[in-house]
Amino acid sequence: MESLLIPLFPLSIVVFPGEELKLHIFEPRYKQLIHDCKRDELKFGIPPYIEGKSLRIGTELQLKEIKKVYEDGKMDIIATGTGWFEIVEFYRILQGKLYPGGTVIKNRWDNESDIVMNARLVELIEELYTIMKITNVPVPSPSSFKTYMLGHKLGLNIDQEMHLLTLEDEVSKLQYLINHLENLIPMLIETENLRRKAEMNGHFQNILPPGL
Repeated sequence: MESLLIPLFPLSIVVFPGEELKLHIFEPRYKQLIHDCKRDELKFGIPPYIEGKSLRIGTELQLKEIKKVYEDGKMDIIATGTGWFEIVEFYRILQGKLYPGGTVIKNRWDNESDIVMNARLVELIEELYTIMKITNVPVPSPSSFKTYMLGHKLGLNIDQEMHLLTLEDEVSKLQYLINHLENLIPMLIETENLRRKAEMNGHFQNILPPGL
């Protein structure tokens, strides 16, 4: 695969291809990065850098809109994930710039979904949200569902999110999330049952004796 040099914006988040990201830009180096991307129509990358984890993978993003520019030069921007990559070499400062960059290899990303798997995942998400009493997160219909829409709202830890990022097709991502929720939901149900039993402790209970 061909390698290329792109601007990098390390952040303590995972961004999924397809996801829309809103950022407030305030550091001079990243204000320069955004200006360069707009002027030269460049894409940039966000490699997750969390708790000292090495910069090895990242998400490619396209600047969609500079929503607002403040008097001091700070900006609110909207960008969209367009793919993911592996980092061959990371540069703390690109030559002649203030911001980092990296030589990366772009990987395959297939966004073709599966309606049957979508329906199963949506069913599991609705069950999860019922157990957790989550009512403020809309769940898309199976016909329009994509994993990036709720990938951050399904109880994945950072390592699981990074693994999800590296799956090259939507069907694999669907299967991964289905497996995750099929394992997670029974544990949550058991935890909820234990909580209810604990709440009963100390209460007067009307329990019928056996009919001996």
